[in-house]
Amino acid sequence: MATSPLLHFCKTLAAATVWSLLLNVPAGAASFGQVIQSVKPSVVGIGTYQPTRSPAIVFVATGFVTGDGLSVVTNAHGIPDTLDSERNETLGIVIARGDKVDFRPAKLAALDRLHDLAHLRLAGAPMPALRLGDGTGIEEGQALAFTGFPLGMVLGLHPVTHRAMLSAITPLVMPSVSSRKLDARAIAQLARAPSPIYQLDGTAYPGNSGSPVYDPETGHVLAVLNMVFVKGLKENAITNPSGISYAIPVSHVRALLQQTTPPGQK
Repeated sequence: MATSPLLHFCKTLAAATVWSLLLNVPAGAASFGQVIQSVKPSVVGIGTYQPTRSPAIVFVATGFVTGDGLSVVTNAHGIPDTLDSERNETLGIVIARGDKVDFRPAKLAALDRLHDLAHLRLAGAPMPALRLGDGTGIEEGQALAFTGFPLGMVLGLHPVTHRAMLSAITPLVMPSVSSRKLDARAIAQLARAPSPIYQLDGTAYPGNSGSPVYDPETGHVLAVLNMVFVKGLKENAITNPSGISYAIPVSHVRALLQQTTPPGQK
């Protein structure tokens, strides 16, 4: 039985479509689940340790390891201004070990209060590190993910992953129609050059501050989640703050890691 020209055309088109799809799938592309498993070992808690305190470890934020495996990035607002040296209080990272946690001391290497970022340095053996994106080609509507510790250590230190979408790229502070809505911090921010931030539709909690926001296909870090500093500037005009999440672009992380200025002089 002869094949009709229309049927032959449809079969040819279908075959071409299948081959096109196959050719556009990267060889060895990882699933989202595989990406999560590769990201989790680099996500750490940020906290302080004091041997005579109960609890000895106090969780303050999430962070992630990058660079040479000895650099940790987190939010600046989670870093304590002072430590109780008389009682041997130490700044460091908290590492999940199943149902247990390990504490590893770290030193503050650089601080960027303008973008609420901090760079900690570890000593000793390097940890698995996340790769930073180059900060280009990021578009509204792009799929994202972030992994962190939304509830801190309340229910144990277990990394949790959330999906999100880049809803908007907006200035950190928008001019207000009412001067009563602008506090001193917002006015100071407006006086500087506009600093864009990412607005996400993913739900996050205070413990997520400092979490890496990454490409769910590659695991490359595109931003750092911020749940306190940015919300205080963006939502001071809202009576009941929304569940919107915000993140600091990775370009500021790259700049932070290149700093050599002591934190106290920033």
